Amino acid sequence: MKTFIKYTFLSLMLLSVVGCDTFEPLDENLAGDDRLTSDPAMAEGLLLDAYGSMSNQVLFNDSATDDAVNNYLSGFRRMATGEWNAQNPFSNRWSQYEKVLYVNKFLSIIDEVVWKRDEETNNLFKQRMYGEAIAMRALRHFWILQEHAGMGTSGELLGIPYITEFLDYDADFNLPRLGFEETVDRINEDFNEALEYLPMDWDGNLSNQPSIYNGTDDDRYQFVFGKNQDGRINGRIIKAFQAKLNLLAASPAFMNGSGDYYQKTANILADLLNDNGGITGLDPTGYYDFYDFSIGTRNFPEVLWRDNVSPSFTWLEKQHYPPSLNGEGKLNPSQNLVDAFPMLDGTPFSTTHPDYDAANPFANRDPRLKKYVLYNGNDLNNRIIKTGAGGGNDEIDKVQFRSTRSGYYLKKLLDPKVTISSDGNVSASEKMNVFLRYTDLYLMLAESANELGGPDNMVGGMSARIIVEAIRQRAGIGLDSGDSYLAGISTKEGMRSLIRNERRLELCFEGHRLFDLRRWNMLDDIPDIIGSKYDGSSYNEFVVEPRLYLENANYAPIPQSELVKFDALEQNMGW
Repeated sequence: MKTFIKYTFLSLMLLSVVGCDTFEPLDENLAGDDRLTSDPAMAEGLLLDAYGSMSNQVLFNDSATDDAVNNYLSGFRRMATGEWNAQNPFSNRWSQYEKVLYVNKFLSIIDEVVWKRDEETNNLFKQRMYGEAIAMRALRHFWILQEHAGMGTSGELLGIPYITEFLDYDADFNLPRLGFEETVDRINEDFNEALEYLPMDWDGNLSNQPSIYNGTDDDRYQFVFGKNQDGRINGRIIKAFQAKLNLLAASPAFMNGSGDYYQKTANILADLLNDNGGITGLDPTGYYDFYDFSIGTRNFPEVLWRDNVSPSFTWLEKQHYPPSLNGEGKLNPSQNLVDAFPMLDGTPFSTTHPDYDAANPFANRDPRLKKYVLYNGNDLNNRIIKTGAGGGNDEIDKVQFRSTRSGYYLKKLLDPKVTISSDGNVSASEKMNVFLRYTDLYLMLAESANELGGPDNMVGGMSARIIVEAIRQRAGIGLDSGDSYLAGISTKEGMRSLIRNERRLELCFEGHRLFDLRRWNMLDDIPDIIGSKYDGSSYNEFVVEPRLYLENANYAPIPQSELVKFDALEQNMGW
């Protein structure tokens, strides 16, 4: 994967840049543009900066939901327990506008730069990077919209300001929010334009080149659009985010099924996933261990878009291993999440189930539970962890800011082979940041297909039932006796509930739950966090932490610091 070099060029090349949470420009620097237009590498740095600080699978905002708590006073913990407000916008993406301005600055000088001496090659580079820039501008706006769209104080469903120009130092930064649907349209327009310039894959395949390049010299095309560009945004990635955008729009907190957003989502995903092999393209291993390269490649079939592999990605284990392994145990899964894992035969977890064992409530359960959650008696690479009686520092609340508060530790995403010495040294573990997973896309298709026509509504040869069955079978559910619970679901409502639970399980601890709950209009109604303590003979549940969300919680606030500076911005209702 191509390495994206970070350039230290800010003071030399930008006339103005937004601050951390503002549109306010810095002082003018008149030397910037001359350097940019005369140095292609410096100019491209503006575009490459748009790839920095991407939203990935290690956001760990789960402690703001019903899936986990933190054992320290984090922003997400404060958010979930009543401190979330416009002055403390703990879940905040307004600063993503900085990346938008980098892109727009790049677009303002792209025609002035000589990228290659050969004219045809120069034009190909220019067209390719123009497509990338437009796509990254759309993506950054999508992430801001996902966070800050909502019902304004005027009662209108609002989106965000959409910025398509570089704002110079004397520009008007006081921009109003667009309507929600208008914002969605603007993002889709940028995505669609980018698709005209970018191939589906960075493989230089001449048979799949965008029509705009018909008649281009083959060797030049393959040079500009070949594998050396792998890791940059392409047509396949754009379509995946278009589906995410349209599903967001269709969801209950926004258009609530009105318009054709579910249909757009389903159509995009059906094309994209059929190109991946349809239902047979679902990775049979359910691979999420983005550290285990024993499969012989760093390109996992499950991963659509990722960052470079890092050889020193060991902070995960240091932060989340239990204290007995010299970790800090920061994120503690909840009993609420544990109870969401079904029994092995596919039926929802219940203490009245004939296979339930009160002495070992983790037996006869969905195998994903053992993989994702470090519960009492579970292990990390054959190192048994006890969170109840006899567990020492791993017991509940034994060591402040290190021991679990809920009776559980995180296991998913952690490399169990890692060792941490008593002096804090951590053994090596290669990992990667992941931006898009195919399982997420399959579940999105299941959701949209079900909303359009129920469990057996076929879109591109796939239905919600077919997709959910494949995912649950892959997990090991109902293999011996069949998944009778899934077979018994006949209504849209029943399948909706199951799909939402499958998203919760499959994508847990990867940054999805908070945004899913909000777009489903459910964050304000989640229960308090429950834990479970083993006293040596039985498991006893207790309340760990309240969840104090009000009705306005599904729409995040616009940061108050922005409203003070820019009176054209309208706040979301209730903030």
